[in-house]
Amino acid sequence: MRIFYHLAMIVSKYLLKTLRESPSGAELPSHIFLLRGGYVKQLASGLYSILPLGKRVLNKIERIIREEMDAVEGQEVDLPLVQPSELWMESGRYGAIGAELLRFKDRSEHHMVLAMTHEEAITDLARYVLSSYKQLPFMIWQFKLKFRDEPRSRGGLVRVREFVMKDAYSFHRNDQDLDAYYQRMYKAYENIFQRVGIKPIVVKSDTGIMGGKIAHEFMLESGYGEDYLIISEDGSYSANQEIAEFQRVHAKAVPLALEKVATPGKQTIEEVSTLLGIKPEQTMKAVMFEAEQDKRRCLVLALIRGDLEVSDVKLRNYLKVPWLLPAADDFIRSFGAVPGYAGPVGLKERPDLLVLADLSVSEAGNLVGGANEEGFHYRHVNFLRDFQTPHCGDFAKAQAGYLAPDGKSVLRAVRGIEIGNIFKLGTKFTQSMNCAYLDEDGKHQTPTMGCYGIGLGRLMAAAIETSHDEFGPIWPKEIAPFHVHLLNIGREPEVMETCAKLMSEWEAAGFEVLFDDRDERPGVKFKDADLWGIPLRLAVGKKGLAEGMVEWKPRREKEFTKVPIGELTSRLREFYPDH
Repeated sequence: MRIFYHLAMIVSKYLLKTLRESPSGAELPSHIFLLRGGYVKQLASGLYSILPLGKRVLNKIERIIREEMDAVEGQEVDLPLVQPSELWMESGRYGAIGAELLRFKDRSEHHMVLAMTHEEAITDLARYVLSSYKQLPFMIWQFKLKFRDEPRSRGGLVRVREFVMKDAYSFHRNDQDLDAYYQRMYKAYENIFQRVGIKPIVVKSDTGIMGGKIAHEFMLESGYGEDYLIISEDGSYSANQEIAEFQRVHAKAVPLALEKVATPGKQTIEEVSTLLGIKPEQTMKAVMFEAEQDKRRCLVLALIRGDLEVSDVKLRNYLKVPWLLPAADDFIRSFGAVPGYAGPVGLKERPDLLVLADLSVSEAGNLVGGANEEGFHYRHVNFLRDFQTPHCGDFAKAQAGYLAPDGKSVLRAVRGIEIGNIFKLGTKFTQSMNCAYLDEDGKHQTPTMGCYGIGLGRLMAAAIETSHDEFGPIWPKEIAPFHVHLLNIGREPEVMETCAKLMSEWEAAGFEVLFDDRDERPGVKFKDADLWGIPLRLAVGKKGLAEGMVEWKPRREKEFTKVPIGELTSRLREFYPDH
């Protein structure tokens, strides 16, 4: 008897290739299992081809996102990946973004870019359609291919160069209206992540190249993450380490007389502390950067307590500069400072010298700092008495063990992978690109914007990071590539006919079935089943059929049970109650 199947669901006809060993260089579980299970294939560094099995998962993630975007009145659009450079010049980002923005000329010698994000194009679209306050608010969104020329692609789909984003942009009359919608999108994001089986940590974050006022990142806690998250033990505070705040504890002391001491060959905080018999928190280090401000090359002297680290992000945000570079020794010496022994005492004021003092320095006293002389430091350096600067603030990276900003809980640090972000952009793009509307009085007003992004491939990877065992992924039911993994043990006619009947019955009931019809040993099929991670595996064999039974094994369980053939469909409906 010849049996016909739906070819898209038959393993022998499906574009699949599994790997028995972990690929070289793959460390993250998601990277390993996406390659081993035949979901993706690496084409080049940071570039991946998506195979049919992976595409099915991504399609289901898209469906979830589309449903949640519809629920917040989103209107779907599709904007070009290739964009004229003039748009990016209008916003000011063409020159502000580095090599990660791919620039090229078309055949007419016109300067173009491959978009890594779509704020410029979306604002151009908004200014084309927006004319009256009556049209506000509105939100437009898309699934769109992006290209970011990452210098260090890693982790499979976690950090790539080409990727598909869900990016959404909302336009509002004022900040109050944006605030209200921002909360709706926040909730929509919570719904999306819950439906794909992820419980993220939400942290305040830096707005970076996006600009704007406030941003939140949805993070997956992972030992492989590139970001460090600072979280209070009571759960009341969370932020990316780059911008996290914390309470510094300062020992109160009566200012002592300034004293120059010899420290020959001792430049690091550890060397100076050991020589003088003091703790690192009793020292002050000067971290020096080069920046451009008001079209002038400047030396930035960031002063911080010796046991803390400077946050480049906090410095950039305070100075409102797009970049900071480590200052060269010759440039440092031109200001009268000495590399390895630099400090604020005795430096002459100059318009191109910016001295910034972290609160750990401006609020402490009697610190040891460089004397701007080879082989010498000062003891008992005190702010205001020995040096002054108007630039005092929070410029330090938060660390575990310190108190949260409210002083009620101790902070801890974890690593995380960003899986989504939301921004209050304000008028950064609408103002620079002359996007306006007429209010009730016929006056031109500038709308304020919100921005909301999720990377689809990274979200698929994050689902595996959250849910897997040593054998492969364990897909959440809503995004699993198929509902049922059916396989035959043996190729006897009664076995194959039963499989065909079951598959036909389940397809008619609306269930997606992957049938492994290959003439392989059961062990091979079971190992591949683990790599494919489908929530339910059913095995039909001659011995079981003789008893009227089929092996029933949920992916999350270690052992199978036997279920009568006549009960399979009703059990399947119970297993997928929302289907």
